[in-house]
Amino acid sequence: MMMTRERLVQIQNAVADTKLQNAVYSATARLKEKRQEVVEELPEYQELRTHAAALKKHALENLDHYLEQFEANVIAHGGKVVWARDGDEAAGFILDIARQRGVKMVVKSKSMVTEEIHLNQRLEEHGIEAVETDLGEYIQQLAKEPPFHIIAPACHKTRQDIAEIFRKGLNTECGDEPEQQAGLARRVLREKFLEAGIGISGANFLVADSGALLIVENEGNARLCTTAPKIHIAVTGIEKIIPRAQDLAVFLKLLARSATGQLLTVYTSLLGGPRRPGDVDGPEEFYVVLMDNGRSRLLADKEKRESLNCIRCGACLNACPVYRKIGGHNYPWTYSGPIGAIITPQYKGVLQDPWLPFASSLCGACAEVCPVKIDIPKILLDLRRDVVAERTQASSNRLEKWAFQGYSWLMRHPRLYALAGRLGAIGAKLPFATRIGPAAKWGQVREVPMPASESFRAQWRKRKAAK
Repeated sequence: MMMTRERLVQIQNAVADTKLQNAVYSATARLKEKRQEVVEELPEYQELRTHAAALKKHALENLDHYLEQFEANVIAHGGKVVWARDGDEAAGFILDIARQRGVKMVVKSKSMVTEEIHLNQRLEEHGIEAVETDLGEYIQQLAKEPPFHIIAPACHKTRQDIAEIFRKGLNTECGDEPEQQAGLARRVLREKFLEAGIGISGANFLVADSGALLIVENEGNARLCTTAPKIHIAVTGIEKIIPRAQDLAVFLKLLARSATGQLLTVYTSLLGGPRRPGDVDGPEEFYVVLMDNGRSRLLADKEKRESLNCIRCGACLNACPVYRKIGGHNYPWTYSGPIGAIITPQYKGVLQDPWLPFASSLCGACAEVCPVKIDIPKILLDLRRDVVAERTQASSNRLEKWAFQGYSWLMRHPRLYALAGRLGAIGAKLPFATRIGPAAKWGQVREVPMPASESFRAQWRKRKAAK
């Protein structure tokens, strides 16, 4: 399945960019090696993976029950739940709250769901400044780029790149030492935390039996986003639900190990509503926006439903030879790497970027490292089948349909198939054969191999005759 010429050129440029390749390989290798070290130290790791997969499967099969339980518990603790069918409804609610409260600035902790619906752009179009407070996300925001990696948004940037981004974006000189850069970001962002009227977060898990949401982080910015402003709005996908608080013991042992090679993140916060009487801090208003945005459609597909098990650890990206080569910005939507290759077609439609499920070697490294046992290679094969079926059905090109029908007929007639193979081998050796038709497009980016001088069938007959 061919991609656009523009996309192909972008990928070729990324592969040829030595500095980019070194930065990506260095960052993903560190994360990969750290993960391996801590996983090997956990004897029950495989049992935890199996348990986590079973918990997610159970939660998804009973999603309506657990979401309603979660809503009831949020309300019981003084919060409110907002149901959003898509990004328009989610962003619309946040804009309404901001207008009603006269808010001109919001601070955000790391959230792939808000990236998914382009929330920052939506807010800025209405005159509301949205400030990313995760350091990697903040660097990418100043660079006017989307995240490059689910866990490490700026992993493709060198410290010299970051110094230049800060110089241009903040109009101040900054050295290339990480300590200097972190110190500068801290000083700037502290003022933003104090000015913001709304703090927006995502959620790593939603706990049904307590109405709490859990956020893991390493910088403390999420705690400031969710407690310093008067209003906290958590925007999250409906698939993040888990049944009980005790289930967190399973997922927390897997998440940090898979994501960053830590035993546990520096900050692990359970948030369960607005400030209560006697509390010294916390928001006055607490909202959870439960967003669908295509998830229900994916949930209905029993064959591929396990895609929703993903806990956004990014381990599959670090293990994937394709992601490590082409980088995060060459994937067509918010989610990159193997997980992006399976959920993007299911959310956006398989014909929007039909090449995506084919951009994989099917080596299986992603499935081996997935902490919740998503069988990514199998789902990629299922999506490839869907792409072919959809393209065949949607195609108005009679020649393409006849070609598929002819191929199907030929495959059912062995003798004619063998004859076609011999004729094809003769034709492929003609001087102009690789300069016309599909072979010409193939030859633009690959060397077209010449057929063997003798077919497998002929070699097999000789071998049998010699015995």
